[in-house]
Amino acid sequence: MMKRILLGMVVLFMGSSFACAQGRQPKEDFVSSIMNQPGQEYPMVNSEGYARFRIMAPDAQSVIVSLGLGGSGGTVLSKDKDGVWTGTTEGPLDPGFHYYHLTIDGGVFNDPGTHNYFGSCRWESGIEIPAPDKDIYACRENIAHGNIQETLFYSPSQGKMQTAMVYLPPTYGKLENGKQERFPVLYLQHGWGENETSWGKQGHAGLIMDNLIADGKIQPFIIVMAYGLTNNVKFGTIGQFTAKEFETLLIDELIPFIDQHFLTKADKWNRAMAGLSMGGVETKLITLRRPEVFGYWGLLSGGQYAPEEIKDPTIVKYIFESCGSKENPDGINKSVEALKAAGYNAEGFISEGTAHEFLTWRRSLYLMAQKLFK
Repeated sequence: MMKRILLGMVVLFMGSSFACAQGRQPKEDFVSSIMNQPGQEYPMVNSEGYARFRIMAPDAQSVIVSLGLGGSGGTVLSKDKDGVWTGTTEGPLDPGFHYYHLTIDGGVFNDPGTHNYFGSCRWESGIEIPAPDKDIYACRENIAHGNIQETLFYSPSQGKMQTAMVYLPPTYGKLENGKQERFPVLYLQHGWGENETSWGKQGHAGLIMDNLIADGKIQPFIIVMAYGLTNNVKFGTIGQFTAKEFETLLIDELIPFIDQHFLTKADKWNRAMAGLSMGGVETKLITLRRPEVFGYWGLLSGGQYAPEEIKDPTIVKYIFESCGSKENPDGINKSVEALKAAGYNAEGFISEGTAHEFLTWRRSLYLMAQKLFK
């Protein structure tokens, strides 16, 4: 299963990124991507989902834009007399966020026009194709916002300091009836090639939470995002991955640290674990081995649970499973049906029109968050 997930990331990204446009010319209503650095016009996107790139490289012989996690191939740019390379994707991209990089004369570089995001085990360029439901992660002006803070903790098992990103809701630390409120905690994991910054930046986890809280759709809770020790796993050794190393860090080191230093409700029924892709694989392995720690479980493009693996419906209050419609929706639907038939409180979600990508996971977090800690 893990091998299918990781290999599928590349296939799905590439398939969605460069679908044949069948000779149709894109509409010329391009605007700058919202991921661009201040003052940078390119890259650009249009209303149909095409992306256009412009790179100044007068001495280069070849410039190619490769989209997707670990992307190869891609859009070949053309050079004008002034040494400026431009090009437009052959077809529209799926809505949402996409990693990409430049290959200039065989060397891999980031686009100076856009911000960088950690993916493919390196900082990659990023582009955003506007989605019809982008309001769920919009940065709204007229609501209270929480914050995501960088937290350092020592890991004895790793023998060094580790970093976790912690989302704190807008009401965190404020007095209510003379007391400081305590909050449930979701431990939310990134995928292979990413790190603790990915859910906050690419995933807009904080903005999703702020909007849900402002709309009265959830009670506030904390989200902890830590590096899952995934990126040393190579494709040839995926079957050997057990998540044992991260289990030690998470259960024995990080959770006690968070409960000591933050206003948490420190019990199983106020603690959830979920993850996307390989973070979902970690979630499944750890929740099955340590069901006494987490009362809510979520797999986002990260496989499925089977009733015979869990054995007892009373050990988990809620199971959420999701993927994009271009992934494995049948697997999700069959798993959820089996879980429900066996007495589990399970729910599935299929993100329409997306693949193994962050719009799938943003939508998943938006829906899953509304069912946690109920």
